[in-house]
Formats: sequence, C-alpha cells, structure tokens
Amino acid sequence: MGVPAFFRWLSSRYPSIVVKCVEERAKECNGVKVPIDTSKPNPNEVEFDNLYLDMNGIIHPCTHPEDKPAPKNEDEMMVAIFEYIDRIFNIVRPRRLLYMAIDGVAPRAKMNQQRSRRFRASKEGMEAAKEKQKIREEILAKGGFLPPEEVKERFDSNCITPVILSDASAPGEGEHKIMDYIRRQRAQPNHDPNTHHCLCGADADLIMLGLATHEPNFTIIREEFKPNKPKPCALCNQMGHEVKDCQGLPREKQGKHDQFADTLPISEQEFIFIRLCVLREYLEKELTMASLPFTFDFERSVDDWVFMCFFVGNDFLPHLPSLEIREGAIDRLVNIYKNVVHKTGGYLTESGFVNLQRVQMIMLAVGEVEDSIFKKRKDDDDNFKRRQKEKRKRLKRDQPSFIPGGQFSPQALGNRSSPQAICNPRQAAFEMRMHDRQSSNTSASPNTSLTPDGSPSLGGRAKRKSEDSDSEPEPEDNIRLWETGWKQRYYKNKFDVDASDEKFRRKVVQSYVEGLCWVLRYYYQGCASWNWYYPFHYAPFASDFEGIADMPSDFEKGSKPFKPLEQLMGVFPAASGNFLPPTWRKLMTDPESSIIDFYPEDFAIDLNGKKYAWQGVALLPFVDERRLRAALEEVYPDLTPEESRRNSLGGDVLFVGKHHPLCDFIVEQYKTKNTEAVDIPPELCHGIQGKLTLNDNAVLPDQVVQSPVPMLRDLTQNSAVSISFKDPQFAEDFIFKATVLPGAKKPAPVLKPGDWEKNNDGRPWRPQLGFNRDRKPVHLDQSAFRTLGHTMPRDRGMPGMYPSAMPLGAYGSPYARPLMGGQQQIPKLLSNLRPQESWRGPTPLFQQTPQRTVGASPLLAWNRMLQSPNQFQPAQYQGLGPMGYPQRPEDRMDRGRQAYGPGRPYPLPPPAGRYSWN
Repeated sequence: MGVPAFFRWLSSRYPSIVVKCVEERAKECNGVKVPIDTSKPNPNEVEFDNLYLDMNGIIHPCTHPEDKPAPKNEDEMMVAIFEYIDRIFNIVRPRRLLYMAIDGVAPRAKMNQQRSRRFRASKEGMEAAKEKQKIREEILAKGGFLPPEEVKERFDSNCITPVILSDASAPGEGEHKIMDYIRRQRAQPNHDPNTHHCLCGADADLIMLGLATHEPNFTIIREEFKPNKPKPCALCNQMGHEVKDCQGLPREKQGKHDQFADTLPISEQEFIFIRLCVLREYLEKELTMASLPFTFDFERSVDDWVFMCFFVGNDFLPHLPSLEIREGAIDRLVNIYKNVVHKTGGYLTESGFVNLQRVQMIMLAVGEVEDSIFKKRKDDDDNFKRRQKEKRKRLKRDQPSFIPGGQFSPQALGNRSSPQAICNPRQAAFEMRMHDRQSSNTSASPNTSLTPDGSPSLGGRAKRKSEDSDSEPEPEDNIRLWETGWKQRYYKNKFDVDASDEKFRRKVVQSYVEGLCWVLRYYYQGCASWNWYYPFHYAPFASDFEGIADMPSDFEKGSKPFKPLEQLMGVFPAASGNFLPPTWRKLMTDPESSIIDFYPEDFAIDLNGKKYAWQGVALLPFVDERRLRAALEEVYPDLTPEESRRNSLGGDVLFVGKHHPLCDFIVEQYKTKNTEAVDIPPELCHGIQGKLTLNDNAVLPDQVVQSPVPMLRDLTQNSAVSISFKDPQFAEDFIFKATVLPGAKKPAPVLKPGDWEKNNDGRPWRPQLGFNRDRKPVHLDQSAFRTLGHTMPRDRGMPGMYPSAMPLGAYGSPYARPLMGGQQQIPKLLSNLRPQESWRGPTPLFQQTPQRTVGASPLLAWNRMLQSPNQFQPAQYQGLGPMGYPQRPEDRMDRGRQAYGPGRPYPLPPPAGRYSWN
C-alpha cells in the first residue's frame, strides 16, 4: 500500500527525479495493430537491463480504471492486465530479464494491514450499495428518470489477494520478492554491478526499497497521478454530479447526433520515471556533513534517511502522532539528525541493523518539540478552516443570481461539441421567465419565514441560520493534543490505561521498537520473522522512547509463513468468504464458531484526528494465530485435492525463448529427465545464478499452450520453455552488505546548480520528457493546434496534450511524409511551425543550407532540413538513437546477447546451438 503523501512530498521536494516517459504507439494497418519492435533502441534514450513488475500494482488499476469503465468479469480483467504488461514492456524494453512478482502469503505484520483494508472495503461497499438503492427508490418515486441497472458479474476486489494465481504460491509480498532476488544476485561473483534496474509499481515504499539496494542504476516507472478526474454518476451515468446529488433528470442531447453525450474525456493514462540516481544526488548534497568525529559515509547516511522515513508511516507500524509528512516531518527529522549525529558517535543503522542507543537520542530530541508541534498543528488547522470559510462566502457572494439553462446554458471553453442553433427562442425565454417567477414566489424572506396565517415565524430565523451556516460538522476530538494533559488523555482514550502506568507504556514502546527493527531488517535482509506483528492500533509518543537502548531486538528463527488459505482466513471478512472452501467459510458466519469474533459484521472507525473515514483506524480485533490454527484443524480434512494444491506453497518459474542461449541447456534437462537441481551456467544468462529443477507442468517449445481465458486464443506457435527456478541460498545468519559493489560506475551527474532551487522559486514545475535533458520541444502556433484538432483521431487524447509524442519530423514520427525519389524529408504542418517570439515566417527551403543531424536537439523546420532516410541506416549511423539523438557511450552497445562491456568478467554466451540433440 505504501506511505500516504510520501511521493507527493518527495516529487515536490526533489522535482528533477521525475521524468515523463516517451512512448512509441502501436500503428494500425487495415484494422490490425502492428506490434512494436522492442528490439530497437529505447526512445527514452536509456537502456534498461532488468524490468521488475509488482503485479498487484498492475492488477488494481486494471480492476478499478479511472479512464474507462471497469471490466465486467474476470476474463475482461485478465485481458486488461495482459495489455497493461505489454504497454509497460514496450516502454521499458528490458534487455536481460523480465521479473513478474505476484503477492504471495504476507508476513503476519502485514496481514493486520491487509485485514483492515479488506474489512473496510467490504463495509464501505455494502454501505454504498444501500445508499445507492435508497436514492434510486426515492428518485423513481418522484417520477425521475434513471437507466435500468446494468447487471454485471460481481468482482470482489478482495479476491486480488493472490492465492488463485500460479506464482502467488511463493510466499512473500511481490516487491519484497523482487528485492530478495536482487539482494541474492548481488551476492554472486558473476553479478554485473552496473545492471540497470527498472521496477514498475505505484507504492511509495518502492523508492525506499530501491535506495536500500545501493544499486547505482535504479529507476521506478509508475502511472502519473492526475487528481480530480471526472467520473459519471453511478445512478444515471451522467457527468457533473455524484450519487447523493442525483435528481434523475433526463439527459440532454449533446451534438447533432448526441455523439458526445456524457462521454468520459479521452486521456490515456501516462507514465513517469522516478530516477533514484538523481534522488541520490539530492540526498548527497542534503546529508553531507562536515567536521564529523567519524568518517562520513554517504551510503550509510542514505540508510539512516530510509530508516527515519519509517517514523512517518509504513505498512507495518502506525506513524508517531507528532510526525506528519504534510507538516514537513521528514525535513524536521533530517535537521535533528544532522544536529545530533555529532553526539551519537556514528550512524543509526548498518546493513539493516539498528543501533538503539543512537536512535534514542534522535527520538528524545523529537520529543522535546512535540508540544510545540501539536500547538502549531492546531493553529494551522484553524487558519485553514478560516480561509476556507471566507472562500465559501466569497464564492457565494459572487455567484450570479440567475444562470440560464437548456440551450442558453453556458458552455465550457474547449467543449468538443459544436454550438447548436437556437430553436424557438421566444418559447425558451418564456419558460425561463416563468421559472424565475416561480422561484421568486416560493423563496422565503432572507431573515423570516411566514406561518399559514401570514405572521412571521420566529423559528424560521433559526432554520435560515442553520441553512446558511458555513461550518461543517467536525468529529469530536477528545484528545486535544494542543492542550495541557494531552499525553494522559491519549493513553486513556486510545489504550484505556492511565498515562502513569509506566509498565504498559514501556510495553507499547518496546513493541514499537521491535517493529522498527523488524521493518528495517525486512527492507535490507529479508523477513526476520513471519510471526511477529505490532499488537496495538496506535503508536506511542517520541518522548516515550527513553531507555530503549537495552531493549531486545532479536527475533525467533525458523518461523514459517501461513499457508495461502490460512492467510485468507486471517484477512478476509465474511462477505468475501465465497473464495474459501464451504466448511472454512462456515467458520466466518456460524454463530457457534469458535472464531466468530474474528469476523465482526460492523466495527468502529476512529478518525484519530483525520477528516475522512478512509484515513481513520479500523478498530478490528487482532487474530489469535493459535485459536485460528486450532479451528482450521477440524476442517482441513474437508479440502478437495484441488483445494489442497491451492493451499500449498510453491516457487518461481523461469521462462526463456528458444533462441536464448539458456534454452538448449533447459531442454537438455527435460530430455535426460534429470531430477537433481542444477546450477544455471552464469555465462548463458548474463551472470544470473540459481537452481533449476524440472517442472511437472512445463511449457515446452513448439507445443500448444492452452489459454485459461476464454476471450483469448490458444498459443499454437509457442517458442518458450519453462523450468522451476530457485534463488541462490544462504545461511540464516548471513548478512547482505548494504554498500555499492566493487566495479560499479557512478552515473554521470544530472543536476545543475539551478536544479536545487526549482522547488522553491514558486514557478510550476513540469518534468522533462525522456532522459535527455537537452531535448528541445518543437513549438506550434494556434493554427497548428487547430489543424491537429481537425486531423488527429479523437481517441488520441485531449486536444493540445502531446507530452509523450515524438517531435515532428523526427525519425519514426507518424507526422513525417513519405518520400519521393531524391526528395528531402519535410514535416507536415510546415507553414504552422514558428519559433517562439518570431515575427517572420519560415525561411524558404531553397535558401536553407542542408546540415547533418548529430546534435541532441530535434531539428526545427524553420532553420534546418531533415536528412534523407539513407542517413539513418544502422550501418552508417550506429551511434544514433531511434529519433536521431546520440546515445551515451554506455548505451551504444547492443544490449542483446552481446551487451558485455568493461567490468563484465564472464565471456560471451555461446550460440543457441551449443547443445545438439541429434
């Protein structure tokens, strides 16, 4: 789930880490989409080696899309997921490895958060359905118009918990399985320290995980967040209002043939890159400290920064009450850290292990300012409410007294539908006058209301005052952190104990300290314990972290994860029991069940100082593992063979194409029926190492692969082979070093002196397009935009939005005209292209001097001419990218089988025909 508001803060604090993706769109020929050739150089002018997909971050946007209707059933959902994966692959174009990780059984510490989310989703879903049905009945009773309810196959978002998917049988969260793979490969002697990793996922904690690897080339790709996207009403399917404001009015005709009626704005979701190498540049300047009593180590300071971010929120612990990201908590922690680190004598962490004595000094320094933090929070909240109240009054005062409707209603600028001719204006004007007269007669006096006999009613004033009140109902706050005695009230209300109970407070602090140690170990070394979890709903105060230096931080060894069906019993509400076997499901609903208290139908949500329910704390009972296992022992014999298979733990599967050097080696294992695990020859797979064992349900080359999705065809031309894969294994007490590997090359600096002030100059920040900051966009004047609006298909996006399009006339651009024999390449819309602030037209072509394109900026039509296509032949210009831009030296190498440069000690892979089976 990640850390709320973390990415928003990070991208605002360090804006240059964000880069817009350049995406090559698939072309259509006679109605058939032509696949994108991903073997060509990446249009983002960077080459990636490995692409990792956190699949749960893909499943969610495919089941709950914002730019199109949700899938009607699971088949449509699977197709959407496949299309999403193809799109990400086409953008990144990995040259060595594609790693798809689906969430398996999570540690016990994460199950509490999963349980809270799923119970909350079930409760909110049922409440929304009841409210929707109630409003529907009221509207229909008043004679309103609503379209018939569309019967869809119900898709419970709780079934995203991955136990029905093949590789969900491998225990662990998807992103942490990816990190575990990277850690274990880094520890191998054949690992390439300059591997460029790209991780796809939306969770903000992926940024901390990427930093924790200490890999110099690590990039994250995610969807660009665009808030406040319009959505249609769930009752009438019209735009402009929500369900609670629906009146059941008939839809007005829009367009000559009603072709634009209530259609969602067409704007395909775009992607951005998060460059962690640039974030490391920012942090290096911010965390560098002079005159330390010990040697400064930037890598260690990065680990401390990651650790301090845990205090403002993570998936396993509630954040401290005094630390909020929106209030600059991370900046405050960094400043305290830089002031105190001179006294600590060293860093807070080392390779995932915490020095509690030094952490205590940091936390007590935060505790000294807790009281002022709470008071400032109250003042800021009061000032915000005051400004909002004044804004509402101002908008209400400036609102026009009358807004015409129907064909005279105001239209937004840029509306796609053309204005319609006025029909019967006299009748329309008469209806508006009558409507205004009726409104005047029925409106009450601004200060009084009348009784049936015409006398003023005193109660009317109170009613009018209540209706005109600008104040919103506020949840009662019994803690009042800004007033004296806040600690006593906090422990009494949240924990039902007195603040003077030192023993209980120390128990809460010890559990929280254990959690901090567990989380850091989880990020840097893997899961320290599958059974540990934080047993409270709330966190202690920073001022309570006194005497933590001697607290134990070790965890039991040899713990095992839950089995898949056991995890579902621990996180699912009863409403999602249809994904469980019948006898197991009965334990959730039977009043005589020994664990019925684990599945409350209703539960309290503590807003805990927040405004919205989704921000609150779901007060659910914690699952007692011993009671759960005891109850399940009675129903285990009822499992069918298929259900038993679903409930078993599995491993990873490796797929390679028949042209890959490793394919012949894998096929040989199946031919010899070798039952022993064998090591991957590192020279055959770019240094990747692990164990391979035969798979009972293997995919073999030239064999038909049956499609499990009815909407998709079987694969009749399969060229892949699969085999079970296991990461390299290490001793339980082995420590993965959190440091940059020998031989790693530090990326070239990206930031310039002006980049440090971009987040403070007050100007809106727009991320650059692609990894080349010297790329200069081609500018269009108004006539060019009008021409594009008429000529481009309407499914290409909103008018005027071309952030991911190639520059006009660039190599491979869809807006370049085909050439006649010996003709120079001239972009379309040439007459509309003008440099900014130019009062003269374009230079005539016959006066232009031909120039070769070798620079990093696109060619402008008014002062340069594009070269003929023969100059883009690979044999003559191997150093040019797909759009005519020069590539960096390290990116000019062929990133296929021969992508072995300096620092890669292993030899070239042999040809695919090394092993002969004849």
